[in-house]
Amino acid sequence: MYDVIIIGAGPGGYVAAERAGAKGKTVLLIEKEYIGGVCLNVGCIPTKTLLNSAKHYNYAVASGMFGIHTKEAEFNLSEAQDWKKKVVDTNVKGIVSLMKKYGVEVVRGEAFITDKHSVLVGDTTYSGENIIIATGSSSFIPPIPGIDSKYVVTSTELLAIEELPSSLTVIGGGVIGLEFASFFSMLGIEVHVVEMLDEIVPFMEPDFAKTMRRALKKVKFHLSSKVESIDGKKINYVRKGKMESLESDLVLISVGRKPNVSGLGCEELGIKMKRTGLIVNDRMETNIPGIYAIGDVIGKSLFAHSASRMAEVAVNALCGIEDRINYDAVPWAIYTYPEVASCGLTEEAARERGYEVVSATSLMRISARYYAEYGTMPGLCKVVADKTSDRILGIHLLGSPSSEMIYGAALMIQNGMTLENLKTTIFPHPSVSEVIRETVLSICEKKEKEGH
Repeated sequence: MYDVIIIGAGPGGYVAAERAGAKGKTVLLIEKEYIGGVCLNVGCIPTKTLLNSAKHYNYAVASGMFGIHTKEAEFNLSEAQDWKKKVVDTNVKGIVSLMKKYGVEVVRGEAFITDKHSVLVGDTTYSGENIIIATGSSSFIPPIPGIDSKYVVTSTELLAIEELPSSLTVIGGGVIGLEFASFFSMLGIEVHVVEMLDEIVPFMEPDFAKTMRRALKKVKFHLSSKVESIDGKKINYVRKGKMESLESDLVLISVGRKPNVSGLGCEELGIKMKRTGLIVNDRMETNIPGIYAIGDVIGKSLFAHSASRMAEVAVNALCGIEDRINYDAVPWAIYTYPEVASCGLTEEAARERGYEVVSATSLMRISARYYAEYGTMPGLCKVVADKTSDRILGIHLLGSPSSEMIYGAALMIQNGMTLENLKTTIFPHPSVSEVIRETVLSICEKKEKEGH
């Protein structure tokens, strides 16, 4: 009998296997498709790799203001795909090596949980003291008439294309949809985004969402637009009560993801779940003692880094170590050009929780480094704090390199840092990160004027 059986080898599953192995546990890791999961193979990593290629191309053709002039820059999709494959393969080999290092046994196949200590893979039953479900999520396909058109793809298919389309329509203005919209638009391809809500990325600060749309000036946004049907390459949608349509070579469906729970045996075993996924407590344990669930499959925080942190919490729980995840300190980033990243509460969410909020927003270009390297590229920094305690509740960034700075915000929020803590912290100069401290100083000045 294994100490723990883990189903799914994505950023939740393989991290759980690594951490459990490091603690001396006997571990079985079961994966039916990808070592490294969707994120590494057909998600986060290949997307960011291709985005980086497009950004390099964009730098080459749009760097005249910096004194660099190119005449023959061209984007070669085949070579970019080759580099993407090398990046993915190298990282997969790294995970396989990690599993060997920590003595994790890996079995390929589809898992079915027969009871709280048994998992069936093919004709073989494996026994474990504990089970961790880390099966992730997959693209949600809405019931739109004509969605089975050969011109309609998910992100997985779009990542594998061999020829660039002349035009693309993205249905859904969320994280994945915007990254693809940014990628293709940087290559000079006509891109439309059709979004049912009034604004893109609903969990983003409203001003940031609006600024981001303007920054993606080559992308045409169709907000408050509900897709009614797809006819080949033609998308029919309703906007303000009027039927409209547009046509593209390819249509990307990117309207969310659904938890991978079907066929696992969860219902038969009586594991409680809701529409968004399996239900767990703050130790990542389901209602069945000894069975844990982490990552996208619980629908709580659909980020690879969240899954990895949940993995640590679950492994610590089965080892009898007290640990919890602070969801308010989970950062997120969208790797568009420009990037956007955030951690903590938006101003609206903070008010809804009953905080008396104080905040300030700064332009990124008050940082000399940002202006020198990015020129007139739009950029914003917003800091949200509790007026009573001065505790930082949220930090929001728009403008490259937001994704590389947001960990600092996570550290601040995780450790309950205050405005005074940041006010007395020395930031390097020149650096883009200085804008965070300058925004904090703006809040402090505002409070002093108000007599607080």
